[in-house]
Amino acid sequence: MTKRRPSSYAISWIQQLSKIDRDAWDALAKPLSTPFLEWDWLRLMETSGSATAKKGWLPHHLTVWSGENLAAVAPMYVKGHSAGEFVFDHVWADVAGRLEIRYYPKLVGMSPFTPMSGYRFLIADGEDELELTSTMVAEIDRLCRHFNISGSSFLFVDPRWHRNMLNHGFSGWRHQSYAWENQGYKTFDDYLSIFNSNQRRNIKRERNKLEKQGIFVKTFTGKDIPGTFFSIMYSYYEHTNDKFGPWGCKYLTKPFFEGLYQHYDHRLLFVAAFEESDPSSPLGMSLLVTKGDQLYGRYWGCARQVSSLHFNVCYYSPIEWAIANGIQRFDPGAGGAHKIRRGFAAVSNYSLHRFCDPGLLQIMKTHLDEINRLEQEQIDALNHELPFAQYRIN
Repeated sequence: MTKRRPSSYAISWIQQLSKIDRDAWDALAKPLSTPFLEWDWLRLMETSGSATAKKGWLPHHLTVWSGENLAAVAPMYVKGHSAGEFVFDHVWADVAGRLEIRYYPKLVGMSPFTPMSGYRFLIADGEDELELTSTMVAEIDRLCRHFNISGSSFLFVDPRWHRNMLNHGFSGWRHQSYAWENQGYKTFDDYLSIFNSNQRRNIKRERNKLEKQGIFVKTFTGKDIPGTFFSIMYSYYEHTNDKFGPWGCKYLTKPFFEGLYQHYDHRLLFVAAFEESDPSSPLGMSLLVTKGDQLYGRYWGCARQVSSLHFNVCYYSPIEWAIANGIQRFDPGAGGAHKIRRGFAAVSNYSLHRFCDPGLLQIMKTHLDEINRLEQEQIDALNHELPFAQYRIN
């Protein structure tokens, strides 16, 4: 397709996603593999009171226009803290403090509270991506300098976009997460066959524990999801995070979950566990998001602790559903070394950073190669703990 190269683009910064036409935004977002840059998801973050200026997430979305057509967008937020990012940049904030350099506010591009790879600039088909990217990076730099913002970063970025952005002067920082890859499995038993005999028995035992306790698991998608699940999911989400005290991640509001029912159920999978004595009220459940051949674990919780409940509703039943529905990759969410024992490999994800202060920028560039090398060593070490009959990572 011939790429348009207009003599000039019009640029504007938007503080409310609702001021941008939904169809125009989604024409850029829906072709992507990630569901977390779509208009409904991001708008709900704002309208639910989850990602707002009051919470330290000031929406500041970069839009580029070619005439009346939306040519590109970058969902971004001006932030006065690092909470809810799941990229722990406190080391750089500490270095900045020691150098008496102001670290906040900063400009962050990501889907709020969503540690799932896939962020990138959204660029319309037919536009010159290289020219638009250069234009957007220059505008981001201008904004940071003009308002004394310490710099810009993009978190949980698309791996291919990460490589492209290195050519635009950003530094890439490697992090570790987990993922399940479908190796052509037809059934859950096919998946079990890759494990060594000991772990295969352990997984079967964990799967059978629920049945022995009179508990069964069901999956629900789209319009088949009961409306009552969303307020219950919020209460479980709240309770799960409350257990971790100050280390919890309770960033989302109840209206966010209720809004998912109204605006986003077509992307959702619920895995719910019920007691046979009470088949109408879920004992515990997980909420996952799916798009194309991708599956993402987001939230989970339960009414009371039950042995192996978490492993079944967050890992085993979603994997079984994934196999039956042609899913190729399942990202179970942040944290949890126990994922290795359930067959989730350690994988890299990346963030991109550029500081305005040349001294701070040079410190990051000086040390980042070694930091990334050590992170890769940790990823390799974790993967050597995978309980497979043969060590196998693609």
